[in-house]
Amino acid sequence: MKLATLNNGTRDGKLVVVSKDITRYCAADNIAETMQDALDDWANTAPKLEALYRDVNNEAVPCERFHEREAHSPLPRAYQWADGSAYINHVELVRKARGAEVPESFYHDPLMYQGGSDDFLPPRADIPLKDTSWGCDMEGEIACITDDVPMGVSSDEAADHIKLLMLVNDVSLRGLIPGELAKGFGFFQSKPATAFSPVAITPDELGDAWKDAVIQLPLMVDYNGDPFGRADVGQDATFSLADLVAHAAKTRNLGAGCIIGSGTISNQGPDGDPGKPVSEGGKGYSCIAEIRMIETIASGEAKTRFMEPGDTVKIWMEDDHGKSIFGSIEQKVVQA
Repeated sequence: MKLATLNNGTRDGKLVVVSKDITRYCAADNIAETMQDALDDWANTAPKLEALYRDVNNEAVPCERFHEREAHSPLPRAYQWADGSAYINHVELVRKARGAEVPESFYHDPLMYQGGSDDFLPPRADIPLKDTSWGCDMEGEIACITDDVPMGVSSDEAADHIKLLMLVNDVSLRGLIPGELAKGFGFFQSKPATAFSPVAITPDELGDAWKDAVIQLPLMVDYNGDPFGRADVGQDATFSLADLVAHAAKTRNLGAGCIIGSGTISNQGPDGDPGKPVSEGGKGYSCIAEIRMIETIASGEAKTRFMEPGDTVKIWMEDDHGKSIFGSIEQKVVQA
């Protein structure tokens, strides 16, 4: 099933069911007015939404043309947005670039921070940047949305609470991160509004590409129109989305509509090396910081600049037939 939220002028938008090929939609307000309404009563709303999804794909109900530019974030705001770091290769590169070792605990105890969830960017909205010295960066990720998750669930139990999947651009201000972390209290100003894909899907939409709570497909990232990242989401994942949900729920309940992110998708090279750019036959990178780390490791200096006004990023995922699964995040950096 594929769902989206259209921007209808209200704070939480209008829930719609989208066709499998992401070309048509049918309003679902007779089932649930908003995505959060649907998640609050998922056991009852999901079967009805699934039935409408079948009708939409069979052209058995009146539909309208789905335009991704008219979509808001699937959840325009959420009760919680927490982002993990499932790809330790990314963490290893960050640490190595500054001459630090990765603590052994990172390999079995996920990193996670709590992001701002009161104001997400629509998938085609500009990224406002006040100061280029803040080091604006994209981060290509995946995320899940849960129903109500009880405290203390295991990873196996957590997998059953993953109801929807999305793509993410977790915008980061790299120049502000060191100062914030030095305070010993985590990210805040360095993590501005996040953007999610136009469409959220149920895991069954992926078929065999959903395995052990990890998507087994490449995440496509273009930067200024050129291929930048083609990292395989199913490769080098130290933790699954279910592991991250269980981690988040270790000491608290998670409410329906909680969003949990994977962290930057990052692959090692074939020989365990940091990997090469797409232009050199590698899988590239899902954020600028990673290529800067590799440059620093190799030559002692980062050469690739962070994003500036006018720069664009596109993040999407394709099925085995080259068809877009979630729609695409397409954003341009603008002067705030």
